[in-house]
Amino acid sequence: MSDHQLRVSKIRNGTVIDHVTGGQALNVLAILGIDGSAGESVSVGVNVPSDRLGRKDIVKVEERELSQSEVDVLSLIAPEATINIIREYEVAEKLRVERPDLVTGVLSCPNHNCITNANEPVESKFEVVDDGVRCTYCGTIIRKRIAEHLDAS
Repeated sequence: MSDHQLRVSKIRNGTVIDHVTGGQALNVLAILGIDGSAGESVSVGVNVPSDRLGRKDIVKVEERELSQSEVDVLSLIAPEATINIIREYEVAEKLRVERPDLVTGVLSCPNHNCITNANEPVESKFEVVDDGVRCTYCGTIIRKRIAEHLDAS
């Protein structure tokens, strides 16, 4: 099989997340809340050849289109990603992720003393900075493993 042949079959309807930084596909699945328990049909390619990135990951999720908040968080771990919305086997929309200035209500602050962890009615807010995200309340910066800080509530 050459590097240019189709490795995974096309999907009828859903989302293809392409040009994900190599090795980040499992974090993409975590961001999307996909662990297989809901019966989602998912295809994952890890470290496949890419002319643009050298190596990339690809995630295909059938029967699901991403929300803007999911795309915003996805942009933090896969800034080069493209989102292809598939309808009837055709690309209906092609989007590039853009890093937002602020991510609200999606991540939880790792600082146990932060007001967002004090059972107060405060929604988490993180400013997107060059090397990660910074809590707007306490200033804690998350630089790595952002997917581990997804708000489970």
